[in-house]
Amino acid sequence: MAADAARDAAIVHDVERWLVRAVIGLNLCPFARSVHVKRQIAYRVSHATEPEAVLADLSLAFDTLEAADPAAIDTLLLIVPEGFDDFLAFNDMAALAERLLKRLRLRGVFQIATFHPDYQFAGAGPDDIENYTNRAPYPILHLLREESVTRAVDGFPDPDSIYERNQARLRALGHRGWRDLMDAPDDGEDGAGRGGPLKPAS
Repeated sequence: MAADAARDAAIVHDVERWLVRAVIGLNLCPFARSVHVKRQIAYRVSHATEPEAVLADLSLAFDTLEAADPAAIDTLLLIVPEGFDDFLAFNDMAALAERLLKRLRLRGVFQIATFHPDYQFAGAGPDDIENYTNRAPYPILHLLREESVTRAVDGFPDPDSIYERNQARLRALGHRGWRDLMDAPDDGEDGAGRGGPLKPAS
């Protein structure tokens, strides 16, 4: 049990590190810094290796988010480190997750965003740098509150430009720049990426 807990902690550390360095550090999501700094992000590791078991964990994650005060938990990352290395298999599972969202009548309450080590946008090649906006250390189902997303988008000038800006930023960074960013030693990131020194890119 102690070994399992240590492994889960290491997985969460990897995800937080990616969040700080890529999502916040490159400003891929202009809304992420606030919830990270306020520690309003919950991390859950699912040990499921089959879609049905992931959906069971996802249902519990929805329950957690529904019951929580948004000031305490505004968003939740369900990390699925086993069984979905294949992006297409993960994509199929994510489609089932969307069906569960509808079946639980939670559309309009929550959204699901997806991340994967081999994420590939439709029409993109597997090695296109633009895919890295959604590449993470592990497969992730990111649960967001619809109300929080709407509030953040309403307060952001020209939200439709975020996608294009991110694509341009990744093209400028390139594959080598991405590797350098991810491979740099942990220095001043408070162990698990909490409140580190990285600042959003302008």
